[in-house]
Amino acid sequence: MTIDEMREKLKLALTEKRYNHSIGVMQTAVELARIYGADAKKTAVAALLHDCAKNYSKSEMLELCERYNVELDPISKESTGLIHGFLGAVIADKYYGVKDSEIYDAIYYHTVGKPNMNLITKIIYIADGIEPNRNYEGVERIRETAFEDIDRALILQIDSTLKSVISRGGLIHTNTIDTRNFYLKKLR
Repeated sequence: MTIDEMREKLKLALTEKRYNHSIGVMQTAVELARIYGADAKKTAVAALLHDCAKNYSKSEMLELCERYNVELDPISKESTGLIHGFLGAVIADKYYGVKDSEIYDAIYYHTVGKPNMNLITKIIYIADGIEPNRNYEGVERIRETAFEDIDRALILQIDSTLKSVISRGGLIHTNTIDTRNFYLKKLR
């Protein structure tokens, strides 16, 4: 499937707002890929499809996870907003024909992160938080940093996410904590 075909199919699967977000993530991610030397084509596909499972209801997500043997940890079962990343990687494969492991990882980990992410996964994690439609306290600093030092931007993005989740009283996925600790150690 070409990226244009993916765009058309995705447009039918998402709300207009979510689709526009995905296009913004794709544009930002491709810019970052050019700066850091990542494969721009793979990065574009991962960015475009990162939220391909976002518009399923909770029950549909759980049913699809069961059907496709997507194992969910206890935190994801409680914080169902995280499921779309894990499920989205499988949807990208089954519904969009994406077989590349780097793209799979980028979609799978874009909500929770993981220590020692490949470059495309880092780019998608950051681009998701800084695309042009995003507007929250601290986003400008993260945007600036993303184009100068991707690992520092990653820590800033995780810190922002943690503050947001804590302020809402949400559960924090252990991958996110492990990811933050990994990159803090790396920068020291």
